Order: sequence, then C-alpha cells, then structure tokens
Amino acid sequence: MTLTDFHSAFFAHELTKRCPSDSIEKFAGALVDAQVTLHPHQVEAALFAFRSPLSRGAMLADEVGLGKTIEAGLVISQKWAERRRKLLVITPSNLRKQWHQELQEKFFLPCRILEAKSYKAAIKSGTPSPFEPTDAVVICSYQFAKAKAADLTAVPWDLVVIDEAHRLRNVYKPSNVIANVLKNALVAAPKLLLTATPLQNSLLELFGLVSFIDEHAFGDLKSFREQFANLSEEEVFEALKARLRPICHRSLRRQVVEYVPFTKRHAMVEEFTPADNEDLLYNEVSAYLRRDNLQALPASQRSLMTMVLRKLLASSTFAIAGALDTLIVRLKGKVAKKPPAKSLEEEMEEEYESLDETAEEWGDEEDDDAPLSESDRAAIDQEVRDLEGFRDLALNITQNAKGLALLTALGKAFEEADRLGAARKAIIFTESRKTQDYLLRLLGNSPYRDGIVLFNGSNADNGSKAIYTEWVKKHAGTEKISGSRTADMRSALVEYFRDEGSIMIATEAGAEGINLQFCSLVVNYDLPWNPQRIEQRIGRCHRYGQKFDVVVVNFINLNNEADRRVFELLDEKFKLFEGVFGASDEVLGAIESGVDFEKRIAGIYQGCRTAQEISDSFVHLQRELTSQINDAMTKTRRQLLENFDDEVHEKLRISKNESDGYQTRYERMLMRMTRHELNGHAKFDADDTAFNLCANPFPDLQMPMGRYELPRRSGESHLYRIGHSLAQRLLHQAREKVLPPAEIVFDYAGALPRVAAFQPYRNLSGELLVQRLSIESMDQGEDHMMVAAITDEGTILAADFACKFFLMAASEVIDRPEFTPDARLVAEIERQQSDIRRTISERNGKLFEEEASKLDGWADDLKVGLEREIRDLDRQLKEAKRAASAALTLEEKLAGQRQVRTLESLRNAKRKSLFAAQDEIEARRDSLIRKVEGKLEQTVSQRTIFSARWRLI
Repeated sequence: MTLTDFHSAFFAHELTKRCPSDSIEKFAGALVDAQVTLHPHQVEAALFAFRSPLSRGAMLADEVGLGKTIEAGLVISQKWAERRRKLLVITPSNLRKQWHQELQEKFFLPCRILEAKSYKAAIKSGTPSPFEPTDAVVICSYQFAKAKAADLTAVPWDLVVIDEAHRLRNVYKPSNVIANVLKNALVAAPKLLLTATPLQNSLLELFGLVSFIDEHAFGDLKSFREQFANLSEEEVFEALKARLRPICHRSLRRQVVEYVPFTKRHAMVEEFTPADNEDLLYNEVSAYLRRDNLQALPASQRSLMTMVLRKLLASSTFAIAGALDTLIVRLKGKVAKKPPAKSLEEEMEEEYESLDETAEEWGDEEDDDAPLSESDRAAIDQEVRDLEGFRDLALNITQNAKGLALLTALGKAFEEADRLGAARKAIIFTESRKTQDYLLRLLGNSPYRDGIVLFNGSNADNGSKAIYTEWVKKHAGTEKISGSRTADMRSALVEYFRDEGSIMIATEAGAEGINLQFCSLVVNYDLPWNPQRIEQRIGRCHRYGQKFDVVVVNFINLNNEADRRVFELLDEKFKLFEGVFGASDEVLGAIESGVDFEKRIAGIYQGCRTAQEISDSFVHLQRELTSQINDAMTKTRRQLLENFDDEVHEKLRISKNESDGYQTRYERMLMRMTRHELNGHAKFDADDTAFNLCANPFPDLQMPMGRYELPRRSGESHLYRIGHSLAQRLLHQAREKVLPPAEIVFDYAGALPRVAAFQPYRNLSGELLVQRLSIESMDQGEDHMMVAAITDEGTILAADFACKFFLMAASEVIDRPEFTPDARLVAEIERQQSDIRRTISERNGKLFEEEASKLDGWADDLKVGLEREIRDLDRQLKEAKRAASAALTLEEKLAGQRQVRTLESLRNAKRKSLFAAQDEIEARRDSLIRKVEGKLEQTVSQRTIFSARWRLI
C-alpha cells in the first residue's frame, strides 16, 4: 500500500488528538498501549471515572475478581498520555509491589514506591519534596501517606487512586484517624476509590466514602441521617440512589461471565500429628511468650513480635530456632552494652520476610534502651538460659510432621490436577525463609526433586542466580530485560516455573504481585491469619486466564485447638477455599482490615491456655462476625448500588463493540503511519501487524533492532505501541511536516478495507481541506479533525465520508503550489466547527446542570438540618406547655412557664439564625456555581493540516 506524507500527517493527528471525556475513543490509545486483555466492563468503569470533568472523583465498586486494578490502570494510563503526571496510588502496604508490577508490565508506566527508606534517601540526595512526581507514578501505603500528610497537601495532584478504600468508610467518625487525615490532605485532589465493599453495616459508611470524594455530594452527617434513615419509603430510596448514581459504579461477576470465564476452587485438607518433642517445643515457647515481663521483646513491639514468633513456631522448628538465636544474641549484647547493628525488626525480617509490611500496619515503634539494673541483668541471664534451651530443643528436631504431611498432600494434589487435566505445577507458600530452606531440602530428597524453584525477597541462592543468568542470555537485546535486577529476577523465576519447573516454594513478600495462571495448585504450608492475605495468595493462580479449577491445600495440626479453629473460621465464615469466586465481598469487607482480624487471632493465642478457653473465644469472634454481616444491609447495598442485568448487558455489548472498533482502527493507523515514516528502515509483514527494524532512523534513540508486533503474539518480539519511544518520535515527525498544496491521486483498488461508497466517485476529482480544531474548556482540552471535500461538480461530501479518502493508497502526488481551496470548502469547515462547538456546549450544559443540581442538593441538605433543630424545639415547647398546664402547685406552674419562655426565646433565636444561615448556604452555593461557570468558557484555536486537490482512479 503506497502512502503519502498527507496520509501520515492525517493519521498522526488522529492518533494524538484529545477526545471528549465521555467518548470511548478517549481510551483508544491506552487500549492499544496496554499489554492486557481489557474487558468491556473495565472500559465502561474507566469511562465512568472520566465522565464529567467537573466531578471530584468516582468510586469503582466492582465485585472481587473483576479487575479494579486494571480499570484504575486504564485511567492512570490515560492521564499519563495527556501529560498529567502528578499521579498517586495509596494502597495497603502488602499490595504496593503488586501495583508497581501491574502498572509497569501491563501499562508500561514508570512507577516508584515511596516508603521511609526511599523518602529519606530522596531528602538526603537534595530532593526537597519526594512526593512531587516528575517521571513516575508514586505508590505508597496508607500509613506512610498519613505520616506524610503535609507533603500530600503540597502537591496539586492530577489523580489520586485509593485501593481497598472501604478502610475509609468510617471517616465520619473522629476516631478513624487515618481516614480523616487523608481526607483533609487530599481534599483538593480528584480521587478514584476502589472497593468491592462500599457499604457493609451502615448507610453512614456510604456517606463517609462519598464525602471523602466530594464533600458537596451530601450535606452534613445529621442531615444525611435525617433524610435517608427510612429507606423503606420508595421516594427516599430513589432519591438516595439518584444522588449516588453519578459517583458510584458497580459491576457484578454474574453480569460479565459472557466476557470473563471463571474456574472453581477445590479445598484439600491434610491433617498431621506432631511428634512429642515438637509438641514440647510448642508448649514451652508458648508459655515463654505469655510471661508478663520479657527482656527480649521491646514493650512497644511486644504484640507484633509475639505474633511473629508464634507464626514461626507454627511454621517449622527450623524457623523458630533461627528466631530464638536472634533473641539470644541481642540479649547478650544488651548485657555487654554492645548496641546491635540492626533493629530487632530488621533482624527478624530475615526470618519472617513480610515483617516490614506487617510492622507498618501494626504501627509500633521500638523503644529506646533504658539503663539496666542488677535485677534486669539477672532476669536477662535467666531468659537467655531459657531461650538457649528452647533453641537446642528445636535444633535437635530434624524432621517435622507437617513436612512429611506435605509429601503426602502433594501426591494427592497432583493426582487431582491430573484428573482435572491441569499441569503438575504447585506453588507452596510459607511465611519463613528458614522454612523455605527446609522445604527445599525435604523435597530435594523426594520424588518431586526436579524443577524446584525458590521465590523470596532476595533470591540470593545459587539456583535462582543460575536461572537468572540463563534468562538474561536468552533475552539479551529484547524489551524483556528492564534493567532492574530485582524485577528481572522475578520475571526469570516465573518464566522458569512456567516453562520448566514443577514446584515453586515462595515466601509471602516474595510472591506479591506475580501472576501464575499456568499453575492451578496452591499449597498453604503456613496459613496466614489475615484472610485478605490468603485471598491474595490464592489469587496468584485463581484469576482471569486460569483454564483449570484451582486446588487449595491446607494443613491442620490435630494437637492444636487454636490452629483447628482458625482454619474452620477462615473456611466456613470467609469461604476462602471453595466455590467459583472464593471469599465473598460481604465477609472480607466485614472486617475493617485483615490486620485487625490478625490481631484478634493473636490475642486468642496469647490469652487462652485451655482448649475450652480457645473454643469460647472463637465462638465469640464468630458471633461478632455474624452480626457484622447483616443480611438486610446486604440487600440494601444491592438495591442501591447495582443496576439491572439487562441494562448492564446492553451497555457492555455497546462498549465492547465501540472499544474493539476504535482499537482496530488505531492499530491500523499507527502501523501505516509507521511504515511510511520509517521509509525503508524496516520490513513490514503483508498485513501491517508487524515489522522487522533493520536500521535505527534516530541515532539519539537507544532502539533495539529486531521484530516489533502490534499486538504482540510471540514472546521474543518487541511490543510496538503508541507510547513506544519510536512511535512517539515518528508521530512528532509526521505531525510537524509542512505540506504544500498538491494533487493526490487516490487508488480505489488500493483501499483496505474496500470502501464501496466511493465506487460512484471513480474517475472524478475535486478539492480537500483538513483542519484541526482545538477547544479548551472545563480544565481540559479536546481536538477534532475537520475534513471537507467537494467534487469539481460542486457536490459537498459528508465529513465522515471524506475522512475515508485516507483508507485508500495514492498512486501519485503532484505539486500544485497555486492551489487555493474553494470558498465552499471553507464554509463547510466553518459549518463543522459550529456543529462541534454546539455539541460541546450542549454536553457541557448537561454536565453543568448535574453539578448545579448536586450543589442544590447539598444546600438543601444543610437547610434540612437547620429546620430539624427548630422542629425539635417546637416539639419540646409543646411538651413544656402541656407540663406547665398540668402542674398542680404554683411553684411547679412558675417553673414550667420559665422553661416555656426559655424555649420560646431559643426557638425565636434559631428562627432568626435560620434565615441568616440559609442566606450563607445560598451564598456558598452561588460561589461554587460561579467557579463552575468559569470553567465552561471555551478557548478555540484552529490549524490547517493541509489542503489539496484529489482525483480518484
């Protein structure tokens, strides 16, 4: 296909134009760039988030498993493409790496995780504001964002995405410190909240989340209670639903199964009975951890470290032995006045790898060391002797009953995988690095010895290094090598596990954010107490793209009542291990956070000594959970937040058709523009979906040679996309060309696809004018390509028809320096401009009306609150008069009259203040509306791309 500079310029302007906020075309570039299969409900959710430029944000509340991260990634990607680079993601600490990987691998967005260490390093290097983003999306945890609230306030964010946003739903309570601090810090920022459970136990939670996004969506808490307390009245219910509709979007799994197939989960339980020496060790260390005064554990970190030691104790004798040794060395150093090189938290992290994230959420800080008294020294000496005894006992245990149970369980699980038709691949999760080493030795002497790969936070073992070295050789010169050794090591280990391995032994921290759809067997060697962590573990395999049912293996210690009850609670109440979707939204959302639940479990282990005490405590905990999971509230949430299936299905069908059409068109334009601009530097496939770059046209760009594909179909090719540095340079080159008037001879036979409507115009000629109209309004811009064409006989061609000239090749281009466009072409361009501006004005008018209506509702809410106070005083006054009339003695009558006069005075004062307050509310409303009106003004600019004569042969 022979293209011209005119084709290339037209394509470049089409590919880079800014689109209206309510058009799926807006996302076409991001859809082409994303290395992920986007489903229509995700595109629809992202479009909802962009719907009105006047809004302060949105809440995406899709059910678990529908890809809210992808929806937010699409929104972030679009902001990035618009050069709006002040982007922040706030997420639970254990999801930071997952966000980092998803945004980098699926959307090619540069990211950086900001935490205490990197923040201090940035300050030390001379960066005054580490939160001020320059070249990357910033990711941080809730706790860190709260600690650095002043920094957040100082940045004029383009978008703040908040994951697991149900943590903020009690922001209306002053006791929820993190939520209130973040709300105040981010009040001016546009926000995107992600949560599967926006409403759990009370309508006030919904008020809290909505007010976090936009404090003018509802009035105050009192007026919200007053208006929406009785949802049984249909009018009240519909009013609330209407107020929520512009701000909250929710899709259900049953509504999208046509596009997103789900497999099931199957649970397997392997029971084991520890040997006598294992039980002795468990009981001795448990008793030690219950002592009132422990020198080895700082008082402020005792609850956290006790939990860690209990988890290591349950993991393996090897794990607890290492931890006990750490405590012994530190206590001896304390007596010798030798300050440790590392904090206890840092040292224990070598045993329990996710400790840094757990500690951040538990929020403890280590105490300064106080001077030791003689009694302290004696206590330490005794504690050291006790710890050495526990450690020696642990070291003498060379085989663990749970380890032997693992070998049995793997045999059963692999048989089940065979039955299901899945690959014999298993991921084994442990919370301890020492246990990981033990399992490697254990499996290395078993029939499962071949194809074992370790996965943890450092991957410093020889096996991982060898896998990494081979991977680097294999992918040398390709985009697969990112330059970050940590990221590349993770990619190498996952690829090895997928292609050659059979068992991956992973720690908690090491496995965050990896996707293992090719593996369908999850083994919880150590079971976390945090149900959200368990769901994330299983979700590594049980996710979109998994073709087989997933088998989940757990272990139960028959001698440990607490372990049994924890498993029962996670299985029966949280429904983590069975079914199609795993943990239900209702239950996972019922707990304020997994960490709080983890603390409750830790408290039971620490405080209960007998089986009966343990049983009673778990019964009480389960009863609390049951009361939190309120059926009536679940029904209310469904009615309030969910749309009818038929309505959703129709919307998704349209969304899919539109997004697929735009994506195909954009890919085709991008590849055709690239073919022309590379001008012999590459060899293209016949279907224009791939090319081999033979020479670098831009010496200043580091451009690897080889095969580029769009979309990428082979693992060794480079993914070509609009955001690629080569594409960006070519787009700029094509856009900036000066195109003098010419005659373009279009070849009807060269149209791909054939445009049958051009058949009557063969052997005709005429004129063509292409302009770009740019309009700035409502703090955003949009561009429109205006194409006017006329035949020499004077027939004006429809604008959408005229655009299709560029689907045809050109057999010839002839310079026509004397050419001047016909006045009728100019008039047609002016008509198109007028239509575009009118359409934008009508759309902006609707958006303004919605914003004004919202502000009217806010003002009315506040007035309702004021009027309610007067009604309350009227009621009190009526009661006081009745009491005064019924009084028997003079003294009682006089006292009653005094109360009546006091209430009348108060009511009259309230009435006067009501009018003043209403005037103030109206003034505030008018001020807000004037600000909105200012954003509606349009700034218009026009640029002629080219004018030409055309001839069709």
